[in-house]
Amino acid sequence: MEVAVVARRARTENFPVASVLFPRRLRPHLRAVYGFARLVDMLGDEVEGDRLAALDELEQELGACYSGEPSWPVLRALAPTIHEYSLPREPFLRLIEANRMDQRIAEYETWDDLKEYCRHSADPVGRLVLGLLGLNGKPELVAASDDVCTGLQLVNFLQDVPRDLELGRIYLPLEDRRRFGVSVLDRPSAELLELLRYEATRARSLLVAGRVLQERIGGRTGRAVGLFARGGLAALDALESAHWDVFTQRPRPSRTRLALAAFVR
Repeated sequence: MEVAVVARRARTENFPVASVLFPRRLRPHLRAVYGFARLVDMLGDEVEGDRLAALDELEQELGACYSGEPSWPVLRALAPTIHEYSLPREPFLRLIEANRMDQRIAEYETWDDLKEYCRHSADPVGRLVLGLLGLNGKPELVAASDDVCTGLQLVNFLQDVPRDLELGRIYLPLEDRRRFGVSVLDRPSAELLELLRYEATRARSLLVAGRVLQERIGGRTGRAVGLFARGGLAALDALESAHWDVFTQRPRPSRTRLALAAFVR
């Protein structure tokens, strides 16, 4: 899959990838890491045929980044970043494993179960960003990054309830659906509205860790990292403004809203 095709997906995200607040030298490396994450998702969600085989092939290509020369364009773009910043293989492997989980797990019983999925599907991206900043050895920042990434993943789950259902997946924990009496997810209901509000509160509580990242890292780079969390909060505001209507639209913040968030200190 070509790099340009994968990169175009950035335009639909809740935060600007490779924000101009990051040092110029880091931006292509951020795009390379993000390109890998998007490629994994595209293979897990969209590729025709045997998706597990495609993910296995991707893992082989990843291995070639460390001990050889990959052939896929996205991996060829990633390999120099891996070597320049000594990025560990484990976060990339976890992203691949998350998409393997998607092929065999349709729903999650508890919030703890869903968090374990997010530990694979979301948290590695933040850890890789910290790796580019040389901060992945600081436990407080890693913990805050994990919270923000899990919060962002939860926001995406709220935005994409109908899309995920079409893929045969439910990312709203069964225990929470039972708590609010939600029996159907393919149409609006008062029960679903309350569930979405509940999960949004949970997401907000995780995204506040963005302030820790911003303050501890400091400067323009701290603001850039903090912008990831503010993008998620802006998406939650958009959901609320749309009265939690995820069926006729995919509520997300405007580019203007995200641009303004970049200047919040």
